[in-house]
Amino acid sequence: MTGLSTLLRLTAAASVLGALAGCDDFKAHPQKSVTPAEVATVAPPVTLAATPASNAPVFVSPPVFAGSDPNLPPAGLAINQAVPSKAQLATKPATYDPVLIRAEVLLDRAGFSPGAIDGRDGENLHRALKAFATAHGLASTGALDATVWQALSQDAGPVMQTYQVSADDEAGPFIGAIPKDYRAMAKLPALGFTDPQQELAERFHMDPKLLAALNPGVDFGQAGAKLLVVAPRAAPRDFHAARLEVDKTNEQVRAYGADGKLLAVYPASVGSAERPAPSGVFAVVAVAPRPAYYYDPSRLTFTPQGAKGKLKIAPGPNNPVGSTWIALTVPTYGIHGAPDPVLIGKRQSHGCVRLTNWDAIELGKAVKKGVSVAFVGQDAPAGAKT
Repeated sequence: MTGLSTLLRLTAAASVLGALAGCDDFKAHPQKSVTPAEVATVAPPVTLAATPASNAPVFVSPPVFAGSDPNLPPAGLAINQAVPSKAQLATKPATYDPVLIRAEVLLDRAGFSPGAIDGRDGENLHRALKAFATAHGLASTGALDATVWQALSQDAGPVMQTYQVSADDEAGPFIGAIPKDYRAMAKLPALGFTDPQQELAERFHMDPKLLAALNPGVDFGQAGAKLLVVAPRAAPRDFHAARLEVDKTNEQVRAYGADGKLLAVYPASVGSAERPAPSGVFAVVAVAPRPAYYYDPSRLTFTPQGAKGKLKIAPGPNNPVGSTWIALTVPTYGIHGAPDPVLIGKRQSHGCVRLTNWDAIELGKAVKKGVSVAFVGQDAPAGAKT
């Protein structure tokens, strides 16, 4: 238990920053914009001890694929070969669209994340397509038109692969259904994956429903089971962001290099009119991988179910702030992962900026203390979903 205790223990710097506290709404605690230089006296970035493999809530990257997989079942081959047509785009499939799966995987690999890959039409896909087109000097409304497809499909690598479930995959530990009551959640030693299906879906950046649809009748907890999965980016991409832009209108986080080049785009859940995100320019204070979540009613203005008094919720992918916490120069406010990636861009937050866990991991590796974060656009209307 020594390793797990180390994982759950926050550094003194994190306590000073409040970097791992729960999200709060900005309306109750308005802040002034700051310049990156103004964070020079703040405590250094937060780091946590490495998690032992036996007890860790694990965040793993998909395996690297090399060339076409000769063992692909017909459904995988069909997705690899799928191309847009007017007939396909006019039809709404009951489960998934092979063309859209291929497009989402290619966007994911290109750095224009569609969020959880689901093979379905939606705003996250449209916004990723539009961002990709704009970055490549193409006119686009967010549709998968011939011009955008031609540029996107320059990546001719297969988008599907087979994967054999290993003993480590099914070993867990898994925690079953996540309690809605925060006091019950705080009693868990780690907020690991609920079951093998959730673990595998997150590893391959997939909606669990798509994973099930591609593998009917498969027991995801059975070591040796062979799965059909997508082939997204094989690991967090290595880049350095000089500045971030949080677009409240389009529900995206965009990362730019020092030369102004757009390096990455991520779908996000960004506040609401009821619990708005800030406006102005702020900065990154610290990055905490595998963070604990702290609820302190004296600092926050919302009350989660069952929360009475101060609470600490252990790290893990199903922790309220997910895989990574990027603290900003706004107390109790940050950019972070989320326990349910399929809701990113589709459900509002308490004011913080939520990303999928895999996107939060990548962004957390790309930023450092002092990187500017500009909030632009308008919050979504209260109660609205996209």
